[in-house]
Amino acid sequence: MANVAKKVSWSGRDPRDDEDERAGETTPLLNGTGPGSAGGARQFTPSSFLRPGQLSNVDLNEDIRELETELPRPYPNEIPHNEKLLSLKYEVSLDTNSISSLKERRINHAAFRTVEIKRWVICAMIGILTGLVACFIDIVVENLAGLKYRVVKDNIDKFTEKGGLSFSLLLWATLNASVVMVGSVIVAFIEPVAAGSGIPQIKCYLNGVKIPHVVRLKTLVIKVCGVILSVVGGLAVGKEGPMIHSGAVIAAGISQGRSTSLKRDFKIFEYFRRDTEKRDFVSAGAAAGVSAAFGAPVGGVLFSLEEGASFWNQFLTWRIFFASMISTFTLNSVLSVYHGNAWDLSSPGLINFGRFDSEKMGYTIQEIPIFIFMGVVGGILGALFNALNYWLTMFRIRYIHRPCLQVIEAMLVAAVTAAVGFVMIYCSRDCQPIQGSSVAYPLQLFCADGEYNSMATAFFNTPEKSVVNLFHDPPGSYNPMTLGMFTLMYFFLACWTYGLTVSAGVFIPSLLIGAAWGRLFGISLSYLSKGSIWADPGKYALMGAAAQLGGIVRMTLSLTVIMMEATGNVTYGFPIMLVLMTAKIVGDYFVEGLYDMHIQLQSVPFLHWEAPVTSHSLTAREVMSTPVTCLRRIERVGTVVDILSDTSSNHNGFPVVESNPNTTQVAGLRGLILRSQLIVLLKHKVFVERANLNLVQRRLKLKDFRDAYPRFPPIQSIHVSQDERECMIDLSEFMNPSPYTVPQEASLPRVFKLFRALGLRHLVVVNNHNEVVGMVTRKDLARYRLGKEGLEELSLAQT
Repeated sequence: MANVAKKVSWSGRDPRDDEDERAGETTPLLNGTGPGSAGGARQFTPSSFLRPGQLSNVDLNEDIRELETELPRPYPNEIPHNEKLLSLKYEVSLDTNSISSLKERRINHAAFRTVEIKRWVICAMIGILTGLVACFIDIVVENLAGLKYRVVKDNIDKFTEKGGLSFSLLLWATLNASVVMVGSVIVAFIEPVAAGSGIPQIKCYLNGVKIPHVVRLKTLVIKVCGVILSVVGGLAVGKEGPMIHSGAVIAAGISQGRSTSLKRDFKIFEYFRRDTEKRDFVSAGAAAGVSAAFGAPVGGVLFSLEEGASFWNQFLTWRIFFASMISTFTLNSVLSVYHGNAWDLSSPGLINFGRFDSEKMGYTIQEIPIFIFMGVVGGILGALFNALNYWLTMFRIRYIHRPCLQVIEAMLVAAVTAAVGFVMIYCSRDCQPIQGSSVAYPLQLFCADGEYNSMATAFFNTPEKSVVNLFHDPPGSYNPMTLGMFTLMYFFLACWTYGLTVSAGVFIPSLLIGAAWGRLFGISLSYLSKGSIWADPGKYALMGAAAQLGGIVRMTLSLTVIMMEATGNVTYGFPIMLVLMTAKIVGDYFVEGLYDMHIQLQSVPFLHWEAPVTSHSLTAREVMSTPVTCLRRIERVGTVVDILSDTSSNHNGFPVVESNPNTTQVAGLRGLILRSQLIVLLKHKVFVERANLNLVQRRLKLKDFRDAYPRFPPIQSIHVSQDERECMIDLSEFMNPSPYTVPQEASLPRVFKLFRALGLRHLVVVNNHNEVVGMVTRKDLARYRLGKEGLEELSLAQT
């Protein structure tokens, strides 16, 4: 038996105390039904004496009667949130395997080619629409933010001469808070899943977890409006991260050929109305979002491969790359026309790092150790950022969970950000000559005529332009004290901002923090080397940006290519790779990456690539959920309705067994059928009277199931009369006749690999006689993870 550390609830109370308080209360089990389940559901479970979701050393050959007094231990309804929980609200997983035995009987070559052409058409549409959405965000942000900065700048210039700058501070803070308030209200009260960058939610979706509302049209609208207001409101955020979520939503909607939110069905792409196809298109949408954000089509493909998709094939790679290229080209074309250079395609992404001259900013072999050291610094600072944000997020979950409080906090952060920026600009005496400067809104303040305040270029600008300025401004453009103070203050502001109930990303703030301390590092090296030309501060600003971003999000392969494509220089590929690898290794030593940390804090049953390394001694018998509600191959309609209507049962897959309706003798496993399939069968009255079992029941086609996808009606909306309850339903034609199964002696790593590699939702555990003894679902595997004390088992709760 492995060293399994059982964790108590966050309150520190013994779980048995809570169990005593809930004595007699019926709580749902993961795959089975709770005590006293309605409908007389037949539970064919030779191992029903095992505790659901608990480890057991019980020998199946023991006398069962000795254990009959041990009742299944119920899951708690709700306990205080902590990182050792796995939420039961994410019960539904994606059906990435087609489990219906209804198949297109014959599909000729022409029909197959038509389906393939449709896939390419959908990918092209995904790229075009994602690029257009990115253009809309960029143009609106540029105009609204420019208007705000011009108003505040004119106000500051006016009151600098005659005094009363406190009014300028009040104006800046009020504008920020007002704009952010609108952005936070629409997220908090209309669609909370649109908060943040959306990357953790898309990672979970591509991993196989169905996050509610994550790919709906309303989510896209709120996401786009929210990120515009967040950036214009002056928060320490970027608009690049949410583009990944936006692209995924566009892909999910386009691929289905209809909108359930608008109740419009265009009668196209009906073939792709299933989770397998939808997931592949969402991968393409996420890649198109990365491509539009950074002008990095190859990086977008690698992002979907590294961070998102659980399953991959060569044809999917080509389609995703095609969608990414179309997205970049669309954005480039529209923005070039908008900027008046119709034939100059110089705007490949929302942020363009600019061209780095290899001759002036090349690197030597002696600088490799310096880059590695910067990676170490980025890993440490990234780990510190994640740790601070972790405790802040825990505080928000426990105390700031009401929408009104979330809006107030967002307004507070916006006002504080403006106040900090104003105070630092006011106190700074770093004046630089304005001639030859590329500053969009030069703020003179107390500087002499012909000069501008250097601190204002960092705060008094959109974060994307500030990053580019730090990369390309000539040496001497920034005082070391300015960069040091900016890095310190912006670090804490960005940490406080990420996790607010607003649509915002962390890519650009991370790059800005890293570029600031990287440029400071380059200035320091220049001083130490007495102004040597190799110590160009812009080059070290790029390495610092990569180190900081890698230390926070822990991406390696995709981020290396994104940075290379964004800079347009392959020369820096090797040092960027070294910096990112070092930052990831150092950061992983302390805490997890930011996205993985937030997935864990939301208690999502996320499956990593491999099972915990110390789990070899666990078997399927010890991790499976039991008892399992099974159905006969020919079952009474009333029994099916009662099982589906049972509120204490939240399982979605039912093993089908062969059994004589007049006996309770259990036979072997014959197949598996989903809850959604049963609902469609009941809705279409696919059953016959008991006295006429030789009659052929109504035939259904795959179109009937696809029309109901993805929002299957609830069982409460389906009326079944008393006479119909006595009818019989034959599940043979609709069940999956060959579900994946494992023996109960199979090891946990083997079960994990089979479940993860095949993208399963249900894995049936059988004994030597092919009888169902348990069921393995996503939560049964996700609740085991490697902790500091060995293998940990997470608690299951209705959080």
